[in-house]
Amino acid sequence: MIEKHIVLEDIDPVVFYGIGNQHLQMLRALYPKLRIVARDNVIRILGDEEQMSAFEENAEKLRQHVLKFNALSEEDILDIVKGKRSKDEVPDDVVCYSMSGRAIKARSENQQRLIDAYSNNDMIFAVGPAGTGKTYLSIALAVKALKEKAAKKIILSRPAVEAGEKLGFLPGDMKDKIDPYLQPLYDALEDMLPQVKLQDMMEKHVIQIAPLAFMRGRTLSDAVVILDEAQNTTPQQIRMFLTRMGWNTKMIITGDMTQIDLPRSQKSGLVEALEILRDVEGIGIVELNRKDIVRHKLVTRIVNAYEKFDKNKDKDESINKDGL
Repeated sequence: MIEKHIVLEDIDPVVFYGIGNQHLQMLRALYPKLRIVARDNVIRILGDEEQMSAFEENAEKLRQHVLKFNALSEEDILDIVKGKRSKDEVPDDVVCYSMSGRAIKARSENQQRLIDAYSNNDMIFAVGPAGTGKTYLSIALAVKALKEKAAKKIILSRPAVEAGEKLGFLPGDMKDKIDPYLQPLYDALEDMLPQVKLQDMMEKHVIQIAPLAFMRGRTLSDAVVILDEAQNTTPQQIRMFLTRMGWNTKMIITGDMTQIDLPRSQKSGLVEALEILRDVEGIGIVELNRKDIVRHKLVTRIVNAYEKFDKNKDKDESINKDGL
């Protein structure tokens, strides 16, 4: 009797084994001459050499399926084991799949423009109100590039703008102080990558998350680099960031012009960058609007209400100024 071990790399073993190990039970029934034992991400198999060879081959096909779709059904297992054609290609309109197996793709015309701009340019500006999917879709594009080995790493950054609370007074070390600013980026990554794999990638610096100040002096090559909340950069900061670009690198800069937290006297670096770079070849600019909002329907109503308020406020200020 021979024994072999199979390591399920880059995937969530829970998806492979199924809820309550139901997928594992099914595989045991399909390979009755094998003893199959799983622990963590390692499968131990003992028994008939011929069945073991077939199991190894199909286990790799199943692993590849989970890697692409973050999901596995009993129907998929049967199709692969019996040699039938299962869905093995990601549809053209899908960027990648969430950990729940949900297809992540454009849900509006402007979101599709963002995906197309990423394909056709090395630097992309995605500007629009909250809830339009700028950050989430950008991270999905980065995860896809990493999985397809089009990039060696993902680098995510945000300006740490202090809004009322000073960083120095927050508890903990520097990582503890900056993590709250970067949490939205962690949330998106956790929705697209297995927790254990994400942690491993971060420990190995395949995925790097850092505040904007940490970018100075670096050259960012072979990477997808995302600067989120760029409306809160100063002109000097965004200029520094944009010139970090190295070979085989894509940069995505996202921002919301209605949420600038800089002092009134300070011009937003994103506003200035768009003015200067709008006609530069190789740079794509995508402007999203309230029609692209994909969060709760109340978010659209809130954005509309604030836009109306801002217009009325500007109108009143103009009248008061003229009256003086």
